Amino acid sequence: MGLTVLEIEVGNPADPEVTEKIEFLIDSGAIYSVVPTPILQNLGIEPLTEQAFRLADGSKIVRKKGGARFKYEGQIGVADVVFGEEGDSVLLGAFTLESLGLVLDPLRRELKPLPMMLAGLSA
Repeated sequence: MGLTVLEIEVGNPADPEVTEKIEFLIDSGAIYSVVPTPILQNLGIEPLTEQAFRLADGSKIVRKKGGARFKYEGQIGVADVVFGEEGDSVLLGAFTLESLGLVLDPLRRELKPLPMMLAGLSA
């Protein structure tokens, strides 16, 4: 199984003209995306809360979390973002993929449009 790495624009939802292209490891098994703290600070993105995470070895860590704007090939979405610290991987998680209307094809290791459904009553 290979890895999927893509360059995606990240920005501040309050100032969408200022963005930075970042190379992400696409991790559809991760909930949140992780971006290095200095990049988020340069974009003016402020942390809104803290989130506890459990690592594979069972230990717990706490990271700051905020919101960011993501853009990939014309698709734009806003999703939670974790303020990555030294040693953290730069990841694009499931919430961000869904906000972009995309899904990772596990066989081809590429992003594809996510079939979007809107539940409601028909007239």
